[in-house]
Amino acid sequence: MGTTGPAASASGGAHQDRSDVRADATEAGLAQVLAGAHLVTARRMPSLVDAAARRLGVADTRLYVADLQQLRLVALPPPGSDAEGEELDVDASLAGLAYRTHQIQQARDGTVAYIPMIDGVERVGVLRVTGPRLDPATLQACAALADLAALLVVAKSLHSDLLVTRERARPMSVQAELLWAFLPPRTIGTASVTSSAVLEPAYEVGGDAFDHSLDDDALHLTLLDAMGHDLASGGASAIGLATCRATRRAGGSLPEIATAIDRTLDQWIPGRLMTAVIANLDTRTGRLSWINCGHPPPLLVREGRVLPRILERTPHLPLGLGFHTEQPPTLHHERLQPGDRVLVYSDGVTEARSPGGDLFGEERLADAVIRSATEGEASPEALRRLIQNLLAHQRTRLRDDATLLLAEWHPEAD
Repeated sequence: MGTTGPAASASGGAHQDRSDVRADATEAGLAQVLAGAHLVTARRMPSLVDAAARRLGVADTRLYVADLQQLRLVALPPPGSDAEGEELDVDASLAGLAYRTHQIQQARDGTVAYIPMIDGVERVGVLRVTGPRLDPATLQACAALADLAALLVVAKSLHSDLLVTRERARPMSVQAELLWAFLPPRTIGTASVTSSAVLEPAYEVGGDAFDHSLDDDALHLTLLDAMGHDLASGGASAIGLATCRATRRAGGSLPEIATAIDRTLDQWIPGRLMTAVIANLDTRTGRLSWINCGHPPPLLVREGRVLPRILERTPHLPLGLGFHTEQPPTLHHERLQPGDRVLVYSDGVTEARSPGGDLFGEERLADAVIRSATEGEASPEALRRLIQNLLAHQRTRLRDDATLLLAEWHPEAD
């Protein structure tokens, strides 16, 4: 039988008071983190987040960041400690499940929860919270704190060796250090489109590079593969990215971008060739426009199937010969359907060989893409698993750079 009269009013008022108190605590905690974040170092950031969480009734917190290959989640050290951080397996832990699925995961006893830390659509890591009462309202408040912590990790990573080294399992080669400094976040997106990329061998990459950027109604994609696997290759790819961005930001078209890269390489690094796919996707209409200069053709994935040869065109000569200065490459077009995925990849993917000499090949690549689509995996997770399959095929030692760039158009999400 329902409660009515003054008792009900008192109960409702008490519930409203508790909600107001929790909202005030959440707001005060987030404000505390924002105010302290301006001058705090990366080493002090965990204590700043922990102090804010305690306002919400949480007993303890721990920040974990994903390593470069997205295999482990590495805990940031407690304040005042230089100890190695605890590592959790992305594929075999509750924290990893939160990272892979973008969903809060709570232990069976309810006292521990792992909350994904996401910057836009880029997976940064997880926030572990511990407390005697992790009710839904508390977890919702902690999710807001995790979002703020993700923004801080990304911002501080630009000038913190602590965060950078925690995300690395081993030292990086000079050419890899050069390229990673030029690369954008692995994943970007909006309500209507997502673009995600992976690059291996992460610590010794030489000539491959990718770029993606978002405007209000357009997604730009670039994948470059410079000849060789040395410091000069890394320098050529860095120059290619810089030329692409400078031309694009000055209002240049895709043919003008290709021509500018071709001319710059021919002038400053003569004899260094580069293949490329440079593309734009109109996120309102699904119109894909692209140029292919000596690169493997992109794959189109629709309704769980790879559509063969839909994006295959006669490729133009690679960049760096100076040929495109006089004759810009042809611009191709294709209309996507909602839910379509476009996969751009370097030849190091299909040409990866097992110890027995078996090529990874286009068929195995297509099968892996189809499997991820039918299992409903989001683009970043699909690529993470695909690159793991590639590394397993070649026993973790790639002989060439392997890069995958996957764009998904999902306008129905609007």
